[in-house]
Amino acid sequence: MEKKRSGQDGQRLIEEFERSGLTRLQFCERSNIPVTTLDYWRWKKARASKPRLVEVAVEGDQVWTGFAVVLRNGRRLESTWTFGETELTQLIRILESA
Repeated sequence: MEKKRSGQDGQRLIEEFERSGLTRLQFCERSNIPVTTLDYWRWKKARASKPRLVEVAVEGDQVWTGFAVVLRNGRRLESTWTFGETELTQLIRILESA
């Protein structure tokens, strides 16, 4: 039975895999771990890096047809443009990574 790994162990495993240049199967065979273990930690890392929705409060009674987004890095984007969900998601990802 595979031992439980801590978050640090999982992170180290991913870093070793990424540096190795090996395929998932090759790396797991060399490291004597199941492929599912590596896949789990890679999934967990990917999930942690995805943007999360946050609750917002609407302030005041002003009518405004635009929107404002405050990003994690403190940047604020205000616009009256109309975006579809996909375009807005892409814009937020670009701004968050800049």
